[in-house]
Amino acid sequence: MNVIKRLMSRRADLSMNFSDSTVSSGRFSAGGVNLLTLQPSGVEEHRLYDNLRYSVPIVDAALQKIIRLTGGFKVICSDPRWQEELDRFAEEVPVGTGGTSLYAFTDAFLDSLLTYGSAAGEMIVDPDTGNVLGLAPIGADKFLCRAGENPCDRLYYKLDGEKWIPVENPRFAVYSTLNPSARCPDGQSVLRGLPCISAVLMRVYECIGQNFDRVGNVRYAVTYKPSDSGEMAFAKERAQQIAKEWSDGMNAMRCGEVRDFVAVGDVDIKVIGADNQIIDTEIPVRQLLEQIVAKLSVPPFLLGLTWSSTERMSSQQADILTSELEYYRRQLTPVIRQICGTWLELLGGSGTVSVEWDNINLQDEAVLAEARLHNAQAAVLERRLENNDL
Repeated sequence: MNVIKRLMSRRADLSMNFSDSTVSSGRFSAGGVNLLTLQPSGVEEHRLYDNLRYSVPIVDAALQKIIRLTGGFKVICSDPRWQEELDRFAEEVPVGTGGTSLYAFTDAFLDSLLTYGSAAGEMIVDPDTGNVLGLAPIGADKFLCRAGENPCDRLYYKLDGEKWIPVENPRFAVYSTLNPSARCPDGQSVLRGLPCISAVLMRVYECIGQNFDRVGNVRYAVTYKPSDSGEMAFAKERAQQIAKEWSDGMNAMRCGEVRDFVAVGDVDIKVIGADNQIIDTEIPVRQLLEQIVAKLSVPPFLLGLTWSSTERMSSQQADILTSELEYYRRQLTPVIRQICGTWLELLGGSGTVSVEWDNINLQDEAVLAEARLHNAQAAVLERRLENNDL
C-alpha cells in the first residue's frame, strides 16, 4: 500500500492571488518508493495527511488519543443568571449534520487543527431572531485567512465552487492555527515530517507481505528422477501421474480428508524456500515507529506498543503528554470563549465567559490530592512553630 500513489495532482484553481505551495516528488532509490518533500500548505498536502492517517493506523490512533485525552470542560458565565442557558446551549447546540453539543464541535476542530495545522468553523445565526442555530465545521482546504491593510486584521474567505469569496459575517467565523510562523502563517500540522518515514514503514510492511506470500504460503517441488533407461522411456507418463496424484492429495486436504502419497522410484519432495529465512524487521520497524511516536508526543504504552520502560520513565512520559495537552487546551480556549461570548451577546446578555477544564486524568487527581495533603501538613507545622508548640 503506497501512501503517495493516491494523491491527486490537480490544484485548486484560485481566483485570487493567494500564494499556493508546491509539492515536489522524489524517488526512493533503494526500493522505488515515491516520497514527497512538502512545503507548507496546499490542497495536495491536506490530501496527503488524510491518506497518511488512513494508511498508517498508529498515526490515526495517536491523534484520536490526543483528542480524547484533552478532556472535557465547563463554560462559566460571570453573570449567574445566564449560566443555566449557557449550559443548555453547550449541551444542545447542533453541529453540522451529525453532531450535537459544543464538545462535538471542539473535537472536530481539534482534529482538523492537528491534522492540517489549521481549523475553521462558522456560527449559523438566524437573521430574524439573532439566535445561534448551530455550528458548522469548515474543511481546512475550504477556508482561508489573509491579513488586511493592518497585519493584525483578518480577512476570511470560503471556497464556493472554484472561487474564493469573502465571509459575509467575519464575527461569526472561528479560526485557529497550530504553530504558525512568519513563513507558515497558516499553521503546521503535527504530521509534518512523517510522510517520508511512513512511506518507508509501509514499504517494509509491503515487503513483509510479499515474503509471506512467497514463504508463508507453502509450495512444494516434486522431483522424479528415473533410475535407468527403462524408466526414462516412461518418464513423461510417470511424471504426469505423480503430478495428478499429488494434486488430488492437496485438494483432498482442503476438504479435511487426509490422503497418503505413494510413489514408485526416486521421488524427491521439498518445500520451496524452506532453506531461506525471512529478514528480521523488528529493529528497523521499531526505529521508524520511534520517530513517529516522538513526533506525536504520545507515550508508546498508550498506542499498544510493549516497549520496555521503567515506572519512572512512564511517569515522565505522562508528564510530557500532560504539557502537550495543556498546549492544545490553550488553542481551544479562545475558540470556545468566542463562540459562547457571541451567543451571549446576541441574546443581550451581560458578563464575560471563561472556560474551566477538567483534570486530564485520575493520576493528576491523585497527585493533586497528595500535594494538598502535604501542603496542609506543612501549614500545620508552620503554625505550631509560630506558636512555639514544638
